[in-house]
Amino acid sequence: MAVGILEVLLVSAKGLEDTDFLGGGSSSSWNERFTFKVEYPGSGDDYKLILKIMDKDTFSADDFVGQATIYVEDLLAIGAENGNAELHPGKYSVVQADLSYCGEIQVGVTFTRKVEDEEEYGGWKESSF
Repeated sequence: MAVGILEVLLVSAKGLEDTDFLGGGSSSSWNERFTFKVEYPGSGDDYKLILKIMDKDTFSADDFVGQATIYVEDLLAIGAENGNAELHPGKYSVVQADLSYCGEIQVGVTFTRKVEDEEEYGGWKESSF
């Protein structure tokens, strides 16, 4: 089993529906990175990253805009074998709950295998004392 870091780079969006009356438009630029600890192979066989896009409302509940799905099984397998693997930023379709197309997001994903030379328990490394 390989343990590593999955880094998701959320770059931008185009064509997303503006859910607010006085919103900022249908294009967004984020350039945000998110990291997750992952195991491959995992406990299931469902290797996908689901990105749910919400708008931000100040005085009411945030609205669901759509979601994009990125399949990462091949990325994890290659990264587990070679030490790292990368999906360069690419465009992924954003769909609404009824699966209708509503725009696209640009996302990059990297998996880097973590070499563990010490036992790790729940985020704590075992001491040699």
